[in-house]
Amino acid sequence: MTDLPDAFDMSPVPAPGPDAVAPPLFRGIYGMPMFVTIPTADLPASFDFWTRGLGFFELFGIPGQMVHLRRWAFQDVLLVAGAPAESAPAASVSFACVLDQIDPIVEALRALGVDAQPRDTMWNTRDIEVITPENARVIFTAAKVFDPDSVEGRTLRAVGIGTDDNESHV
Repeated sequence: MTDLPDAFDMSPVPAPGPDAVAPPLFRGIYGMPMFVTIPTADLPASFDFWTRGLGFFELFGIPGQMVHLRRWAFQDVLLVAGAPAESAPAASVSFACVLDQIDPIVEALRALGVDAQPRDTMWNTRDIEVITPENARVIFTAAKVFDPDSVEGRTLRAVGIGTDDNESHV
């Protein structure tokens, strides 16, 4: 037994499953526990890419200076006027989504001319990785339903996930 609160109680990310439903876009104001700041030389073009291609919305902005974008609660991005990176870094920022959002994100990106390809990972997610116009490496990641008999299930068990006494990961 622990005295710590269950972090899943405050996370907007739903439990994985075939009926998982994405939470609504969150327009409330809170102290941001984490956010990413991305410099851009073309704020209107970046805004268009992030809203039409990646499903963010404008929470607020300062014309010509910055725009605060958001999807779910705690998925905040600040686009700021400035010089973007010359190439994509090895580091990335990941945003949770649900499985039924993967295909629409891919379609929206393709409509913008981006060749997005979903991929399955050994840690039981389906991901889309994209390099944004600002050279940010962005990953949308959706947990798949856990199948203990799958390759992913065996891999996770081999590293100790899905083997605890209370079966919280099974």
